[in-house]
Amino acid sequence: MTAAASGDFPVSGFADAPFGRVRDAFALNFAEGTELGARFCVFVEGRCVVDLVGGYADRAREIPWTDDTLAGIYSSGKLVVALLVARAVSDGKLDYDAPVARWWPEFAPGGKADVTLAEALSHQSGIVGFADEAPADIWLDWDRTTSRLAAMAPLFPPRSASGYGPQSFGFIAGEVLRRATGRGVARQLREDFGDVDLHCALRPEEIARAAYMPKPPRAPDLGPLTELKRVAFLKPWSAPGGVTREAWMAAEIPSANIHATARALAELAHPFANLGVHRGARIIGAGALAAALEERIVGDDLVLPFRLSWAAGFMRNINGHFGPSGSAFGHAGFGGSSVMFDPVHRISAAYVMNRMSPHLVGDPRGLRLVNAVYDAL
Repeated sequence: MTAAASGDFPVSGFADAPFGRVRDAFALNFAEGTELGARFCVFVEGRCVVDLVGGYADRAREIPWTDDTLAGIYSSGKLVVALLVARAVSDGKLDYDAPVARWWPEFAPGGKADVTLAEALSHQSGIVGFADEAPADIWLDWDRTTSRLAAMAPLFPPRSASGYGPQSFGFIAGEVLRRATGRGVARQLREDFGDVDLHCALRPEEIARAAYMPKPPRAPDLGPLTELKRVAFLKPWSAPGGVTREAWMAAEIPSANIHATARALAELAHPFANLGVHRGARIIGAGALAAALEERIVGDDLVLPFRLSWAAGFMRNINGHFGPSGSAFGHAGFGGSSVMFDPVHRISAAYVMNRMSPHLVGDPRGLRLVNAVYDAL
């Protein structure tokens, strides 16, 4: 990797000739003072064409961000979970249009018996979080969490709208995966994609590579507050709490605590853009791929303050959150990370960082980079 400087921040990496403006956009984020450490990576038709690294992994600016630095990607990891589900659908182990209760009978109570897998993945199940008080560390206990989610009654009528489940999504999808395939999210990533630097339930040596990630300077704007939004985000038990950083990182919380390099995240999104192919092998067949990309619901989300179009685990790009192309899809994570793919242009891209922002989706730093990619196409 070649190195340069942007102010006081080292920038290294490469951008193939047509993508020089992406390097300029990456350096500009640092020059404007909006970054501490970051990485951005782009794949086109199975090949990495941009891989840029900059800044520092620690608050004191003593540890440079390197190819080995892991970033917490929060909800950007939901797209990775969606990839594992799509692969299981392709293998005939899951069916988007079948009820979740087919594989997880305990999920049926409370009016959820006919909630399909696709509806759960597109946030239509009504299970956005725990409405009743729960210990904040419950999310670190897989069995307690899934048992309690399964027993819940929906907090809004299923299929009537989407209501984003920040934590619950990964437990519902992950438990279905575990029951249908015998292996959950963390184990599948480690056993089947072990040479891709993306991890759920981190080991000590992986925790040691993780970047320092301070909280954003202010809370995200959720729009007018409702009880559903409070349940999803603002209750004392809405997110894991009362535990150490290391304990949180070591737990299996697929919706929120996957850690990755940008290159790994872009690579695992790439099969959605590249005809289901990962490193030369087809891991998602054409039928499952088309079903994964199908619009499942569109409208004002009951939790996120946006009109959203949901596919099977990620957003369709109706708001320009993932660049200028209407054929793009993606997901964003708390603090600013994002991952997108575009099956028309055969591209995927991922942005990770450690200076957290309050943007829920469409962080301007990552969006600037994706826009520069499209400018170069």
